[in-house]
Amino acid sequence: MREELLRELAPQVLVRRYGRFDACEDAVQEALLAAATQWPKDGVPDNPKAWLVTVASRRMIDEIRSEEARRRREVEQAYEEPPEVSDQDDTLTLLFMCCHPALTPASQISLTLRAVGGLSTAEIAGAFLVPESTMAQRISRAKATIKKSGATFELTPNRLDVVMHVLYLIFNEGYTATSGPDLHRADLTGEAIRLARTVRRLLPDDGEVAGLLALMLLTDARRAARTSVDGALITLDEQDRSLWDKDLIGEGVELVTAALSRGPLGPYQLQAAIAAVHTEEGETDWPQIVALYELLARVAPGPMVTLNRAVAVAMARGPREGLALLDTIEGLDGHHRLHAVRGHLLEMAGEERAARESYARAAALTASVPERRYLEEKGRPRP
Repeated sequence: MREELLRELAPQVLVRRYGRFDACEDAVQEALLAAATQWPKDGVPDNPKAWLVTVASRRMIDEIRSEEARRRREVEQAYEEPPEVSDQDDTLTLLFMCCHPALTPASQISLTLRAVGGLSTAEIAGAFLVPESTMAQRISRAKATIKKSGATFELTPNRLDVVMHVLYLIFNEGYTATSGPDLHRADLTGEAIRLARTVRRLLPDDGEVAGLLALMLLTDARRAARTSVDGALITLDEQDRSLWDKDLIGEGVELVTAALSRGPLGPYQLQAAIAAVHTEEGETDWPQIVALYELLARVAPGPMVTLNRAVAVAMARGPREGLALLDTIEGLDGHHRLHAVRGHLLEMAGEERAARESYARAAALTASVPERRYLEEKGRPRP
């Protein structure tokens, strides 16, 4: 018996008929095993090759029939009555899986923004203030790590912190898009709020989860007043407050008030408290906002906190103090918000030329069309 020749030719015959080399190879191996068992007893057939091809073909037909039966069962199951939906949302499960302990915190957030939030790589890079190529590599490595190590739904304090940070970034990207023609992406803010509500249903006594949801609601309440009919940006102090969503404000204030009464204080509760002060009737209580930002700077220090604190200090104590605080910020020189705030404070201080230069620099750094138009207008010389 020319076994080597049969091993070579039999798969070719089957592949021509069935077009699946790997499965054909398995069938031929089974046929060879059958030959090794039967031929010593029954004798070698007149046409060994035809015998092997016939046996292997039968094995292939059995396999194909088995697969077809499995597919029919899957289709039938798909059309059956869907199972009862549990409190554990599928999207939330995916969210926690993306926050797998095998990933670094930065990779957890990046992957979740991509897989759950649906953000582009460029948008995620903008949220992290890193080049797009760097973010693409980070997401690719995160996917590979998840695939290699596996992922499970597991609720731990560390993973909850990452999940909340992810939702916070998704909401921020939706509320002020880093690029594109629109200032707001309601699909992202709506999804972030939906997921935050889901997390809160799972953890109704967690103050920071309540604070995060309150922050989103209080911020999203201003959405309708943030742009004009033609899409132009309207700053907070110029917004028509009658357009603010009173129901969202009421829910947000109730949430943060209850959360602050329980303690301990966390960054989301403090940011929600600041947002709540902005919704109060009458003149804005800037000294109270400064005090809250100073507390936030101790709980969760960072350049963006200092940037926002500088605005509050300028409003409460004058632009010079705010500008001095801006000079302490490191790592934001390439971000448009730093230069936009500097332009605003310089304008408050009466330094028109320097203010226009800062506005122009900010406009060159943003990829958001509404923000760029607003900043370009602010940077033009006044008649």
